[in-house]
Amino acid sequence: MANQVVGGSHRAAPVHTDPEDVSVLTALSAVADPVRIQLIRELAGSPEWTRSCGSFDVPVGKAALSHHFSVLRGAGLVEQRDEGPKRVNRLRREEFDARFPGLLDLVLRGDGAD
Repeated sequence: MANQVVGGSHRAAPVHTDPEDVSVLTALSAVADPVRIQLIRELAGSPEWTRSCGSFDVPVGKAALSHHFSVLRGAGLVEQRDEGPKRVNRLRREEFDARFPGLLDLVLRGDGAD
């Protein structure tokens, strides 16, 4: 059942891109935005699957936050799943590092690039 409602949620399941299918320009574009850098950094410092989308303190509304997560999923950086009414996240660090060695380390280091 492709349209099965899980956990009472009526939204579509998130679509994920394999980091192997991501171009370097897509990856660079995804990590170029200050809000997305903040999301990546907070996820990197949190255990996997513990951060819901609403738990991030970023200066954007729900629609913009949804867009930022979509960009991160499209770049192979973030994986999301629904747990009841919440959508939780994990940074796909190992997979992304295999595709773009060192890039995430540069973003997380934050040597004044933001």
